[in-house]
Amino acid sequence: MSILTIRGGRAGTHAARRRWWPGRAGHGFVAPYVVLLIAFGVVPTGYAIDFAFTDASGRFAGLSNFTAAAADFRFASAAAHVALYLLFWLVSLVVLVVGLALLLHNLAARGVGKALRFLYYLPGALAGAASVMVWLFMLDPTVSPAGFLLRALGLDTFGQVIAPGHLPFVLTAIAFWTGAGGWIVVMYGALNNISPELMEAARIDGAGPWQIARRVQIPLLRKWIVYMVILAFAVGAQLFVEPQLLSQASNGVAGRDYSLNQLSYDFAFQNNDLGTAAAVSVVLLVVTLAVAVVFVVKSGFFDAG
Repeated sequence: MSILTIRGGRAGTHAARRRWWPGRAGHGFVAPYVVLLIAFGVVPTGYAIDFAFTDASGRFAGLSNFTAAAADFRFASAAAHVALYLLFWLVSLVVLVVGLALLLHNLAARGVGKALRFLYYLPGALAGAASVMVWLFMLDPTVSPAGFLLRALGLDTFGQVIAPGHLPFVLTAIAFWTGAGGWIVVMYGALNNISPELMEAARIDGAGPWQIARRVQIPLLRKWIVYMVILAFAVGAQLFVEPQLLSQASNGVAGRDYSLNQLSYDFAFQNNDLGTAAAVSVVLLVVTLAVAVVFVVKSGFFDAG
């Protein structure tokens, strides 16, 4: 048997395999993620749903856990806290991230783009808990480098800075400082994919930087903005680490039931009520999925073009 015959047979075998399993290479790359998603996403979600609809003895409890959670005097205030935080967080994220990405794109030609991208992304290298520890230092007027600004605002102690009425602003600042840098880099990359011919045509038509940003760049960033909002909403709705650490650092001034996730944690580990805790988590899951569906449908996220 000749070498050409052997090679031809192997080529035919490979072609047959491609016809039988055309996407095997892509599936191989995705498989590890799918395994992790099932192990740490789907299975825990299934457990939470099971706990949410059963009582302590394992019998079906209907909606009793959900009604118990909603009847708790802390539930409405925790939901309002999260909603207010999400409003501040999402508005600041969209406005400032898009604005800073446009500024970075315009400054890239002047040789400062790489340095700014590094500075924007640097805070994201800190994990959530570590970033809060940095902010605990920054928010204490007695030791903070920005203490003179805090004292100028009439905030002389750490407790005054993190008073419940100030927490939406404090948590928004922490979240933006930690998470916005990565999104600025993403938006900057999306801006680089806009056709230079399209930009040049806008300039020839007499459009200035503001008009180009408003009528060309921002519309072409729409799907990226929607994607950012969906993920930011999902993360923001699960607010836990920041208010929990602030509460511990302030001896309860911030409150250990400020967010819905904190309330769920309290149900599970303080009251030993896993059913009600799971019900709160399922409510968060349903709300997050519903908001994502609305954004995807209304924005035409999966439309071609």
